[in-house]
Amino acid sequence: MSFVLAGLLSLMLSPASPAAPPAQGQECATCHELDLSRFGKSIHGSLACRDCHSGITTLPHAGKPPKVSCASCHGDEAKEYARSVHGSAKKNGMTDAASCTSCHGAPHEMLPASDPASSTTKKNLAGTCGACHSNPEFLARHKIPFAKPVEAYRLSIHGRAVARGDQNAASCSDCHGSHGILPGNDEKSRTGHKVVAETCGKCHSGILEVYSQSVHGVAVKAGSKDAPDCTSCHGEHTILAPSEAGSLVNPARVSVVTCGRCHADERLASRYNLSQDKLPSFQDSFHGLAARGGSQTVANCASCHGIHNILASSDPRSTINPKNLSQTCGRCHAGVGQRFAIGPVHVRSASIAEHVSVKWIRYAYLWLIPLTIGFMLLHNGLDYFAKLRRGRHANESGEQLPRMNLNFRIAHWMVMASFITLVVTGFALKYPEAAWVKALFNFSPTLRGLIHRIAALAISAATLYHLAHLALVKRDRVIVPALLPTLQDARDIFNMFRFNLGLSKARPTFGMFSYAEKMEYWAFMWGTMVMAVTGLLLWAENWSLSHFPKWVMDAATTAHWYEAILATLSILVWHWYLVIFDPDVYPMDLAWLNGKASAGHLRETRPEYYRKVLKQQGLGPENDPDNPS
Repeated sequence: MSFVLAGLLSLMLSPASPAAPPAQGQECATCHELDLSRFGKSIHGSLACRDCHSGITTLPHAGKPPKVSCASCHGDEAKEYARSVHGSAKKNGMTDAASCTSCHGAPHEMLPASDPASSTTKKNLAGTCGACHSNPEFLARHKIPFAKPVEAYRLSIHGRAVARGDQNAASCSDCHGSHGILPGNDEKSRTGHKVVAETCGKCHSGILEVYSQSVHGVAVKAGSKDAPDCTSCHGEHTILAPSEAGSLVNPARVSVVTCGRCHADERLASRYNLSQDKLPSFQDSFHGLAARGGSQTVANCASCHGIHNILASSDPRSTINPKNLSQTCGRCHAGVGQRFAIGPVHVRSASIAEHVSVKWIRYAYLWLIPLTIGFMLLHNGLDYFAKLRRGRHANESGEQLPRMNLNFRIAHWMVMASFITLVVTGFALKYPEAAWVKALFNFSPTLRGLIHRIAALAISAATLYHLAHLALVKRDRVIVPALLPTLQDARDIFNMFRFNLGLSKARPTFGMFSYAEKMEYWAFMWGTMVMAVTGLLLWAENWSLSHFPKWVMDAATTAHWYEAILATLSILVWHWYLVIFDPDVYPMDLAWLNGKASAGHLRETRPEYYRKVLKQQGLGPENDPDNPS
């Protein structure tokens, strides 16, 4: 008892500041390189040398003293370390496995974790772990597969917060533990598949509660090794904020990179009876296309299914439960309300789940497009090679006659500019990853849509201008009856094929317009109407969804897409041949620019119309510009 009282009395009388090294510290320093000043400031500074080096009984001592055992004071920590991945490695002969001094520093200079200079303080811990885990030689020598985990952590939202001095942000030990670090495949590991959610939940407790009830959380608890945990979606060390472009849960990446990693996996789909068309169908949808184009505001998987609260659609709490869909969709599409009767969502082309209207529209175009374009290619191909053999029409004088007045040309100019713009911006939506799309629109994902809508208004305005012109100018309405299809047009098509095949010597002639121009005119009018109606439905999606079931939007999307393909191919194959590649007008029919056409071409292909134009110009046959004699 007297010994204990004496010890307490000595502690009470000792100064408050770190005590000077005990006398035997001075004695040890005479032989050993020991910085007594730094030792005095260390966490062990109040201890005598023989408190740790208990094997030394006399001074000076003979020979090398026994190795110091930290376990003599830190028994619990030593037991944890012995079971850890580091302790096991050391026990199995890995001499450079982390030991106490590897992390805490030299024994005589160890500082408490609360000291800013400590190697185990939160701000310095990444560097301490990085001494091994950022050492390429160390990682290669021990075949540690994780590449640059410390560097990744420093760039993460946690690492940056710690670097700023946030003491609540997660460091290495907050996730992996301190002394009892276990490998991730150990069931007791804090980063193990079954446990990692609880580890993250120490800071994110509210999210843990929600996730635990989700389909993913329940599956993890049930033992599914494939069900996603926190790190499956957010990453392990490179955890970034959702607003950051590189984040796995960034709106532009979450659907394809994160959710798609499992839901597009053929093996997982087979193992868990999951549908494999979820990701492809989303990518082909308006939402998916916009996301692929860089939109940060368009709906992604999490927008509809939830983030941590993902539940089966049959669960009444699920955001995609039929009873909750109007509310879920209404977050973006105001006014959807209860009128919104949603149909199948994740449906790929030709799926049995798609609406019958969508199916028949697709079938109709899949027949119409190849038949139409095939006819055009055959017709123009025969015509081209026949004219190459025959030679182009004579037009010795180079004389031209009126063909399009200013009103017609203004409408045509508007159509030219708007149609090309619509094609470019429309296909840019469908193929957002294409190099030319990125070059044109990557700097502003919303610019494409804005330009597309402006061009749609322009082509609609051009059509209305043309119709108003015909309604107001009686003289120009003469084109309307001339453009009406007749039975003679069918005969002309048949006879033109015979002529170009060499089965007939008589070349068909036409009136003001040939069957080719009639077909093009009415196809344009029909296509413009289809594109305008479907485009307006898609543009005013909130109004459309509040008044019509979803299948109407699906049908509009399908018709808009296939009509765009048909219109684009028709212009390239049919119209461009008539005005550019036709040998009779090559290199270009400039009527769209100056309003005039070749007199020789009109005389050869439209003799009656040619004579009528001559008469209107006050010219008789004797004044034929191509027959001056």
